[in-house]
Amino acid sequence: MPPAWQAQLAGAIRDPAELCRRLGLDAHWHPGAEAGHALFEVRVPEAFLARMRPGDPTDPLLRQVLPLGDEAVPALGFVADPLQEAAHTPARGLIHKYAGRVLLIASPACAVNCRYCFRRHFPYGDNAPSRAQWEATLDTLRDDPTIREAILSGGDPLAASDRQLAWLVNRLEAIPHLTRLRLHTRLPVVIPDRVDDALLDWLGKTRLQKVLVLHINHANEIDDTVVAACARLKAAGVTLLNQSVLLRGINDSRDALAALSERLFEAGVLPYYLHVLDPVAGAAHFDVPDDQARELVAGLRDMLPGFLVPRLVREIPGEGSKTPL
Repeated sequence: MPPAWQAQLAGAIRDPAELCRRLGLDAHWHPGAEAGHALFEVRVPEAFLARMRPGDPTDPLLRQVLPLGDEAVPALGFVADPLQEAAHTPARGLIHKYAGRVLLIASPACAVNCRYCFRRHFPYGDNAPSRAQWEATLDTLRDDPTIREAILSGGDPLAASDRQLAWLVNRLEAIPHLTRLRLHTRLPVVIPDRVDDALLDWLGKTRLQKVLVLHINHANEIDDTVVAACARLKAAGVTLLNQSVLLRGINDSRDALAALSERLFEAGVLPYYLHVLDPVAGAAHFDVPDDQARELVAGLRDMLPGFLVPRLVREIPGEGSKTPL
């Protein structure tokens, strides 16, 4: 029998009509859902669906995953590769943009397809190495002693099997100059059962310092099952951070952002980044103007202690780090 999380991953909703039906959405939403799905397919796990309000098309979790006809409307400056990652891919499955760290595409799959995803057009087929190809890619890390941190991303790295991830991390920790392992993932949020004994076994054993960056945009995403998953990760010695994207109609209010920070900290997660939207084609309807974003974060500083205020940033292609706004 496959692990419970793999069964849930395989059983995720992949049909926009089913998504609308399950949530009791008016027929008005069906044509747009079909149109958006044709551009970027629907994928919603049952565990995430269960946290949505039936009959409410403005539900902040649903808005993140419901395809809309707006996705087909061209918008100036919104492109397929907004971060110009193709120019920073020196080896298969490897993205090297910043000094001292590299990003590895550990899995091309995701558990949930977020409509604003900056990699919704990413050529995953060209960046899914076999084990033999991984060895060649890892030679790039072995030959560069300035690299101290390996970041597992995707897709979602935790969509890969624990056997594959354990193999990859074993290879990484054999590189003497690597000291940190970072994972960017949404799976412990959308399928909390992903944090099982098999995951904690290899993650707890590595000599590398472990940082897991979750992606949570709204307080409603954090239910008791997510809190429990976070507790298990922390018990395994994992530092938990969160990065969010500022999204129109989802979290673009001071109260929503404050509630998210408070709920994250209750779950043992520290707010890290609040990203303004990457200008990816199909997502312009989520955009929040920079001036409004700055006002929101200024308001957060009036409401919260500094350690609960995420850094407002934009990723600009070619820059050596995220750019504060």
